[in-house]
Order: sequence, then C-alpha cells, then structure tokens
Amino acid sequence: MGNLAVRALRAVLVVVLAGTVFVQALTAWVLVSGSDPEDGSLPLTAMRVITILGMVSAQVALVSVWRLVAMVRRGTVFSHAAFRYVDAVIGAIVAAALLWFAVTILNAPGQRDDPGVTLIMGGIGVAILGVALIVFVLRMLLAQAVARDVEAAQMQAELDEVI
Repeated sequence: MGNLAVRALRAVLVVVLAGTVFVQALTAWVLVSGSDPEDGSLPLTAMRVITILGMVSAQVALVSVWRLVAMVRRGTVFSHAAFRYVDAVIGAIVAAALLWFAVTILNAPGQRDDPGVTLIMGGIGVAILGVALIVFVLRMLLAQAVARDVEAAQMQAELDEVI
C-alpha cells in the first residue's frame, strides 16, 4: 500500500472520527440538557440515543480500519490478529443496520399515508446488511490467504531443513 494512499486514508479516518465525536457530543448535550423539547412528531429522545449508538458503531469501524491499515504497513495483515479487527468491522456494520431498522420502526407511524418511505428505509437496512456480508466474504478471503501463508511458511521450513 502506497505511502500517499495510507496518509490519505488516515486523514479521512481522522476527519470522520472527529465528526462523529462532534455529533455525539452535540446530541448528548441536547439529550441531557433538555434544551430542545419534543413536539410529538417523532420520539426525539429515542432518535438521539440511536444517533449516539450509531456514531459508536461508526467509531468502532473507523478504529478497526485504522488498525488494519497499520498492519498492512507493517506487513502483518495476513495473520490471525487481523481477524479481530475485521470481525469488529462486521459487528459495527451489523449494529448500524439494526440501528437503522430501529429508526425505520420509529419513523413508520408517521408514514401511514406513504408506506413506500418505510419500505425504502427497510431496503436501505437490508443494503447495509449486504455490506456486512461483503466484508464477511472478504474475511473468508483473508482466512484463505492466512492459511496459504502458514502453509508456505511450513513448506519453506521443510525446504530449509532439506537444504
């Protein structure tokens, strides 16, 4: 992975992480200060809690990707240690999908005149789960690469003994 690509990715990760922390802080402040009374159109307290939890899931994914990039730079990504970070990304994506389904459920009563919005929101949740499945397939590819790497190291050790 090129040095420029790593720096660009890390810059994006830092900006997005800072943004999620900022949104969390503002949302938590409004939640605990009570400065924004609910008008009854939506359960805003539940939406704010979901927003905070959604930011946590994004932060878990961001930190995990940061760690994976560090492993790529060190050349240690094809190891069993990488699985914990890939699993964390998968878990964060699944958590984000579940939170999106919660938003869809909270929003559904207000969409009785136009149930298509709820269906579209449900479809977006399914698409988010699809991203988790893509990352899971990539995890399986990583598992195959790690197994091949271990096998190659064993063959190299045997060859070294013969020579």
